[in-house]
Amino acid sequence: MKKILTTLGPMDNDQLGMILPHEHIFVDLRTWKDPGYAKADTQEVVSVMAKEINKAQVWGVTVIVECSTVGVGRRADIDKAVSEATNFPLIIPTGIYREPWIPNWAHEASKEYLKEWMTKELQSEIESSKVQAGWIKLSAGEDGMTECEKKILRAASLAGILTHAVIGSHTVKGGVVLEQLDIIEGMGYTPNRFIWIHAQTEPDFKLHLEVAKRGAYIEYDGIGNGDTDDYYVNSITKMVNAGFENQLLISHDRGWYDPAQPDGGTPRPYTYINETFVPKLRKAGFNEEAVKKLTHTNPFNAFAR
Repeated sequence: MKKILTTLGPMDNDQLGMILPHEHIFVDLRTWKDPGYAKADTQEVVSVMAKEINKAQVWGVTVIVECSTVGVGRRADIDKAVSEATNFPLIIPTGIYREPWIPNWAHEASKEYLKEWMTKELQSEIESSKVQAGWIKLSAGEDGMTECEKKILRAASLAGILTHAVIGSHTVKGGVVLEQLDIIEGMGYTPNRFIWIHAQTEPDFKLHLEVAKRGAYIEYDGIGNGDTDDYYVNSITKMVNAGFENQLLISHDRGWYDPAQPDGGTPRPYTYINETFVPKLRKAGFNEEAVKKLTHTNPFNAFAR
């Protein structure tokens, strides 16, 4: 039976409701060279973020996918503490962000070493956190992939073959996504296990369709943050009309505790989609089954292993 692997253990489809596939609990966008990078008092983070988790629970959210990976302050131990304090499951990634956030050890590592490292986190635990990684999170530069980013993606593809883990990539340009899919297929993995994160940033909708035709998930994950809701409703409607309703994911890209900010900064709630956006989907003609597919069925299928 397929399950998603969370900070509270494996969970199957019947245990879950709404899943937010792209949010953050703890993130540090400074580079690993900066003093204090990724350091914070765990109880302070729990105090701040538990309030946001509780708000999301009231609105029916049952799982949040944490998208902070190596390079942008991943702290599986802190995520686990927040999760246990709220009895709320989180899905934590293995993988590495893009340049210039890639740490020196990853530049120096071989593809084989990186594959083994990701596989270990996907099959056992992240560092000494007792948290098993649930997926692979990567990124790519806007103008194309560097050789190190390609090496990491190739390693991720091999780890994916061994674990069936989905690979999600923060990639702004659709042309770069197509390059990533070529690499994944060249390594013997499948675009069906790839999520194009931040697809909404690509203005050429033809590229959304082209990537979807290759089998990848299309994730519109800035809802409530900038572009109008009409943009997202129209994009989702066009994708559904083109036959890709099973490959769509929606989220906020919100949160989060940032140790570079006083008191972690000001979190943004994980509730906008349920409070405001879903009613607009219904008004546009999406019935309960269609809404469930976007908010529950598709994200479960994407992250389940």
